[in-house]
Amino acid sequence: MTGAIIALCAMASAIGGTIKGHVRAEGKAGAEADASTGQYESRRFKHVERINYEELHEFVVYVDFTPPEKPKPPAEAIGIVTQKDATFAPHVLPVVVGTRVKWPNEDTIYHNVFSKSGRNAFDLDLYKAPVVKEVPFNYPGQVDVFCSIHSRMHCIVLVLENPWFARTDAHGDYVIEHVPAGTYHLKAWHERLPDKDQEVVVPEQGEIKVDFTLGITGLPKH
Repeated sequence: MTGAIIALCAMASAIGGTIKGHVRAEGKAGAEADASTGQYESRRFKHVERINYEELHEFVVYVDFTPPEKPKPPAEAIGIVTQKDATFAPHVLPVVVGTRVKWPNEDTIYHNVFSKSGRNAFDLDLYKAPVVKEVPFNYPGQVDVFCSIHSRMHCIVLVLENPWFARTDAHGDYVIEHVPAGTYHLKAWHERLPDKDQEVVVPEQGEIKVDFTLGITGLPKH
């Protein structure tokens, strides 16, 4: 691990291994039997929306490691979350600590972007175009962001401690490049499901394949 720490300190990212794979989610076994009873067609439950685990997306996979020194994002490390049709896009934005995120409002109505997530809390107040406001995210963790006016507007900025992460594409695939050689814990995240991690050994060059299946497992029973 010593070699990896030295590489992390130097942030020598031009050379390194690649981690790639696929992430999927699965529901509790037996839950589909309840759906076959016809109760969801009744007046009482017909507006209840069931989760389709096969359609879950926006997983984030990242190397779970805190560098000895806080990484400094490049000057162009600017994230963007757009407000359009009273929705945030993307819904999940992973960034490295220190990244500034812009919040353009493309609607013709006011929005008020805010978060009460610990040290990353902020309030941008009411605004619309042409004003574009931005927020620096200087502390790691999950930041839940809302609009104070519109109840369905919610997104997540996932602030990570190193630059080796990726958000899955529409098919659940991900690629993390230029990871310094070493042994790490690789973690898969989704906002609705418990995280999972695997120990991985990243080569100096070449790639390794790591897949994840996330579900409701590992939680305490009460």
